[in-house]
Amino acid sequence: MKKDYPKIFEPFTVKRMTLKNRIVMTPMGTNYAEPDGELSMLHLNYYDLRARGGVGLINVENANVDFPLGSNGTSQIRIDHDSFLPRFYKLTELIHQQGGCACIQINHAGASAQSARTGMQPVSASNIPSKDGGEIPRPLEKDEIYAIVKKYGEAAKRAQTAGFDAVEIHCGHSYLISQFLSPLTNKRTDEFGGSAENRARLAKLVIEEVRKQVGPWFPIFARISADEFLEGGNTLEDCLDYLQYFEKEVDVIDVSAALNGSLQYQIDSNCYPDGWRAYMAKAVKERYGKPVITVGNIRSPKVANDILARGDADLIGMGRGLIADPDWVNKVEFGCEEDIRKCISCNIGCAGHRIGLNRPIRCTVNPAVLEGEGYKKRKINKNCNVVVIGGGTAGMEAACTAAEVGCTVFLIEKENYLGGMAAQIAQIPDKNRLADFPNYLIRRAKKLKNLFIFMETPATVDFVRALKPDIIVNSTGSLPAWPPIKGLKENVNAEGGKVMTVLEMIRRIPEIPEDLKGKKAVVVGGSAVGLDVVEFFAPRGAEVSVIEMLPTIGAISDPITKVSTKALMKKYNVHQRTSTALQEAKPDAFVVKNPDGSIEEVPFDYGMVCMGLKGYNPVLEDMQKAFDDGSVEILNIGDSFRARQIIDGTREGRNILKVLEKRGYLD
Repeated sequence: MKKDYPKIFEPFTVKRMTLKNRIVMTPMGTNYAEPDGELSMLHLNYYDLRARGGVGLINVENANVDFPLGSNGTSQIRIDHDSFLPRFYKLTELIHQQGGCACIQINHAGASAQSARTGMQPVSASNIPSKDGGEIPRPLEKDEIYAIVKKYGEAAKRAQTAGFDAVEIHCGHSYLISQFLSPLTNKRTDEFGGSAENRARLAKLVIEEVRKQVGPWFPIFARISADEFLEGGNTLEDCLDYLQYFEKEVDVIDVSAALNGSLQYQIDSNCYPDGWRAYMAKAVKERYGKPVITVGNIRSPKVANDILARGDADLIGMGRGLIADPDWVNKVEFGCEEDIRKCISCNIGCAGHRIGLNRPIRCTVNPAVLEGEGYKKRKINKNCNVVVIGGGTAGMEAACTAAEVGCTVFLIEKENYLGGMAAQIAQIPDKNRLADFPNYLIRRAKKLKNLFIFMETPATVDFVRALKPDIIVNSTGSLPAWPPIKGLKENVNAEGGKVMTVLEMIRRIPEIPEDLKGKKAVVVGGSAVGLDVVEFFAPRGAEVSVIEMLPTIGAISDPITKVSTKALMKKYNVHQRTSTALQEAKPDAFVVKNPDGSIEEVPFDYGMVCMGLKGYNPVLEDMQKAFDDGSVEILNIGDSFRARQIIDGTREGRNILKVLEKRGYLD
């Protein structure tokens, strides 16, 4: 309750803006913008939901001050012209109606822009790409720099006119100002390069111009990468040094971290604990005595309150956590903490969609990022029995959703636990955050009196028929795939053997020593599960090799996983054997075919077979035959339909609403 976390709910005043609490929604790109860069109706729904959820300050995603040169992403909002003001004004109205305050982040992408989208060569401090393999930008001329400075000021004035309570200038994350600040991307020899003071000159000019345009009483935030976490880049001490050159007119410092090459420290990987970055905010606050925002996987209200109570930060920035649950603040305030749908930091639907696939953002654990939970107000118009076979995340989402609109739901699970594969993978130490989702679903299910759960129960036709189903949902999940390769069947998961799947490895975790120096672990398969296994063995000192048939390891991973995997492989000297095919599994060695066609035997102490998953449907055909008259709708969802990601099963589970509509149970 509010009294349990008093620091979170203390008001906070800066200049003439007062926040009702200390939670700030941080700016995150959405790919919701109209083709011309105007704020869309999707944006209005999205931010209105978070404002209704109780957030003190919504810091709207980065808006382009210089179109098209400064564009970021597939679909970015613009604030470089007065024509965009009306919809911005509508947005600030919506936020204010809920008692929240509104800020907007203004930005120029610099070298992070792409010519394929802008039709122009990107620009930067120097001709250094903002990431490995990125486009080579051209260095800005001095007159261009001053013209961009002016555009920042004009954009800030528009924000003020549109009703925003504050403006944030993005000085981090490999965007233009960051490219000037970082010695990695700034190789200039004029007054904008070289010393820390010179590299900070652009930031200083921009902030001074913004102050000139908005006046003395309008709050200015600055977001920084306090530590770039790259060799040769700015460290925290370097940041504390260069801040002296532009902090004077800044009212709040938004303390983030990292560049494109260290993305896992910016959009945090799930292995990092809640609030791990707070030490950076504390250092900035202690040096300059200014209010600071801290960010970094903060999902627990206790952690948030403790950070504030210690004085490490004045405000808690929460991004993906509010995509996952717009009502995070209200649930904490009104004693519903156990109902929080916590972000699991998987980075699939948010960063994976937006950065990796150019899609609009979605969420693994929240199938209704834009719609919210209004469906709960709907109720069925006639009795409906729903039988869900399989208690993984997809099945549980279907079961809970159906029960929440009034169906009588029977969930049948053959194991003695719920959560399926997600609950299993969460037992790997660095993946324990994943458990938050099945645990949330379990708590949600237990509160529904019309949802009946049968554990350790086989789903036979007779049992299902006795439940008189109107709808059957098959969600029996997946199993590790075993291609027809010599020796796999005989050796995988053999009693006391060295060859195992990830599920067997998880079972044996208590038996696996913390120190594996001198031991060899060979992982066949470099997809998501294989990388989870590498992440387990490599830090324990094992000599790890990855055998991957494709030319790239983790080819379909989200951008954060790709960057973190690259760093992990380098740190622990993991042998990456791509375009290499498994030919045979022996009790203590894999026989592989190398890219040059040669055959090699690779010995191991731990041989991991992670060659993908396949749908598991032990009872689906029986159900289809038993209920073949069409009176019962039979759905096959999640991994049992096809082995994919959790996000797919969650979406399909919520889609039970569409089936209820089709069958006439919901108007």
